[in-house]
Amino acid sequence: MNPTDHPVAWEHSLTRRAWFKQLAMNAFALVAWIAAWFALLAVLSVFLGPGYAVVVVPFLVYSFYRAFLQLFIISALFRMRRVLRVYPWQLSHDVPYGLAKRTDVVGRQFGWFEFPNPARSEERLPMVFSRHWGVGWWSRRMAPRATPDLKAQIGVVWFAGDPRFIGVLAASGSGGPMPRRLRFLRQQMGSDGGSRTVVDWGATTEDIARGRRAGVRPARS
Repeated sequence: MNPTDHPVAWEHSLTRRAWFKQLAMNAFALVAWIAAWFALLAVLSVFLGPGYAVVVVPFLVYSFYRAFLQLFIISALFRMRRVLRVYPWQLSHDVPYGLAKRTDVVGRQFGWFEFPNPARSEERLPMVFSRHWGVGWWSRRMAPRATPDLKAQIGVVWFAGDPRFIGVLAASGSGGPMPRRLRFLRQQMGSDGGSRTVVDWGATTEDIARGRRAGVRPARS
């Protein structure tokens, strides 16, 4: 079934499957890093002793960092689910993207995609990866020197959201209409001190209310 036929992306069964798969993988990674931390601590305490602390402690710190990071990734997945429950999927070909920093975007950015403004289709708005984790797969395909085969994997992208606020990005899965590599995108041209607001982009009261249901706090007006 065409994923764009559903009123919201969450009603697409393969989208729910992709989301649960991504959640399960990250939950497993969280448990694995916590287990690694305890295992390293046990090895240091029982088998090696304090003299080996200088060798083991860096691995302990890294395991703790990765477990802590997984909590943020899982939190982002639940934010994505909220967006998917409000907005439908749009499948777009040859969406403009880049890794270079944009001067019109405020705050941290680790790559961007441009999508049409729902109120003015001729105007395109950049949405950015605002966190570095989880964007390695995307950045390798967005890089100017990426091979044609890699670039082709993001030749069609899935987008659920409103580029004036918030959104979820996904790549096409192989072997069927299933999204993969779900990633959270934010609009940062009118936030964190930026001068643009959603009213400048033609957002109505209904658009802002919909953004709030998707988790925009607050939806700037």
